[in-house]
Amino acid sequence: MAEETGKSEKGNEKVCKRCKQTYSAASNNSNSCRFHPSFFVCRRHDDQKRYYELGPGDPPYAAKFYDCCGAEDPEASGCTTSFHVSYDDD
Repeated sequence: MAEETGKSEKGNEKVCKRCKQTYSAASNNSNSCRFHPSFFVCRRHDDQKRYYELGPGDPPYAAKFYDCCGAEDPEASGCTTSFHVSYDDD
């Protein structure tokens, strides 16, 4: 019976479409998912005084950052937490 429970728990796992982590409904809470609600962009930032580290091939106006929080690292941890959202959810 323990095996059956394990199988049903495994069968109930879903993949979050925001953070791509596997989760179960039982473990999903308001702090489960960490993500950026906006895109990583490459454009001039509104704050022209801010310094951006540019790559060797970047034009001088290029700024790469998350539009939501300004993080410049594409691998930066999300700035927002919420419930996981499944691809199956509407």
